[in-house]
Amino acid sequence: MKVSAAGNSPNTDGIHVEKSIGVTLMNSKIGTGDDCVSIGPGTSNLWIENVSCGPGHGISIGSLGWDLQEPGVQNVTVKTVTFSGTENGVRVKTWARPSNGFVKYLLFQHAVMVNVENHIIIDQNYCPDDQKCPDQVSGVKISDITNQDIHGSSSTEIAMKLDCSKQYPCSDITLEDVKLTYNNEPAQSSCINADGKSSGLVQPNSCLCN
Repeated sequence: MKVSAAGNSPNTDGIHVEKSIGVTLMNSKIGTGDDCVSIGPGTSNLWIENVSCGPGHGISIGSLGWDLQEPGVQNVTVKTVTFSGTENGVRVKTWARPSNGFVKYLLFQHAVMVNVENHIIIDQNYCPDDQKCPDQVSGVKISDITNQDIHGSSSTEIAMKLDCSKQYPCSDITLEDVKLTYNNEPAQSSCINADGKSSGLVQPNSCLCN
């Protein structure tokens, strides 16, 4: 498929998947003013492959955790994807408020990112435009996320931002063969309440707690 909207058009998610099992999205080109693909609560066994994203806000899981009782997201594979000039690459975003939601068993693999602001991002204090922010603590539990063979150039100095819940820190995050640059130099990373491991070449240097 080809999905197209102006890069400055608000709330134009290209494809939204929610409360769905076994969806496959392949061989598509998506350019929007919001998420190229947004993944909502109750999604499992989702497969995304050979997708080009840009412009847009990347491929995002969430936003999650607005409701206290909310089904989780699990078993999501995103592989062989290209991001060009996007605000984000692969992202998980949750509201900072109580919730019994969860995100687990994600694989982001074989991604090329060109002039992307935030390549790998977990934002558990999500609040667009900083308006009416809940300013609590996210109850969404995030675990078992693998980022493998991700390369590209960043338009910002910090290419990887993992801002996790202080009540439920992110766990079992894996970085493997990641190389992200800023002005032809290794980019930087920022981690808060994020545990995991790294292997192979990882640039920027991993900030995960073991």
